Amino acid sequence: MSRIQSFLLLSAAAATARLSWRLGWQCARGTAVTKRSRGIIQHASDAIISTDGQQRILQVNPAAATMFGTSALAMQGAPLAQFIPRDQRQHLSNGSAQYFGNTGIRMRMKGRRTSDYAVTGLKASGQHFPLEGTISSLAENGNRIYTIILRDITERKQVQEQLEQSYSQLRELSAALQTIREEERKHIARELHDDLGQLLATLRGDLALLQRHSGHSAAARKLQKGMDELLMSAITSLRRIAGNLRPRALDEGGLYFALESLRHEFEARHNIACSLDANEEELTLGDAYSTAIFRIAQEALTNITRHAEARKVVLSLYRADGALHITIHDDGRGIAEKDMDKASSFGLIGMRERVWALHGDIAIISDGGTRIMIRLPLPPEETT
Repeated sequence: MSRIQSFLLLSAAAATARLSWRLGWQCARGTAVTKRSRGIIQHASDAIISTDGQQRILQVNPAAATMFGTSALAMQGAPLAQFIPRDQRQHLSNGSAQYFGNTGIRMRMKGRRTSDYAVTGLKASGQHFPLEGTISSLAENGNRIYTIILRDITERKQVQEQLEQSYSQLRELSAALQTIREEERKHIARELHDDLGQLLATLRGDLALLQRHSGHSAAARKLQKGMDELLMSAITSLRRIAGNLRPRALDEGGLYFALESLRHEFEARHNIACSLDANEEELTLGDAYSTAIFRIAQEALTNITRHAEARKVVLSLYRADGALHITIHDDGRGIAEKDMDKASSFGLIGMRERVWALHGDIAIISDGGTRIMIRLPLPPEETT
């Protein structure tokens, strides 16, 4: 063998050795990575389940076994439906279930927030509990493997339910306080008008008799005239105060005439054109609805006066599809979005509370002014 051939053989052997060492190192490195990944999965606090495309569980970590009240050995090879039943999985608003592959959750949901994967788990003891999780998939030897990471959200659901219950109770309390306040206003207004109003009217009548039968002293006549003016001023103030507490037109003429009176007073006091587009027959409603709608319109006009710098206002009310639709539109400077949710915006808050108390919807937008759109579902007896 020549020296050149020997050199070539030695070079080839060295290259083979280097290649073998590199492959061995890469294999060892891959094995180490695999072991490290398995270690991370095994010690993860979240439940991790791997399945194939037929919903057969391939691997679970101890956290998953603990979550479902069983062992990892008992879960391996079992169908996923044994622990996450299909009939308990969340459905979309269009009625279709969330499936991925054949496992139960659509792959197009992948990448959304974890709360989009809300499902119900089933413990080995038969107890159902709420879960949420994320999903990932990969191809392994031509097969699709799915990895599901799950979290038990029982405590969070309980807290959420408690918050919703508190929120509902606050809403009911707000509605009850509104009703109590309106009843007190009605009572005080009636007392002022019927008792104090009658007394002032009687005093004015007695004063008129006294003026006819008294002497012709200039001082006496001046005193009597002053008393008459004071009595008349007191009667006017009394009517205004009683009207602010509870408009008599609402009790005597109904909602339509109360809104007409409100419109006339608004125009006269603030010199802002205001029109009412409504049918009197469609506004024949019960006391609760009539009072709420009147107060909403009253509050809206008050806000327009204070903030809008408007020249024209349109009130529109009509019935459609078993609901009363209300629109209050002005041509003022509009409302800033940041002002809609201010804690100090008591007028807007009051309107929303009245609408929500009647299970209605309200939207406030700025479109070359401010437009308040309200939809109030009517009771069956008032939809005919």
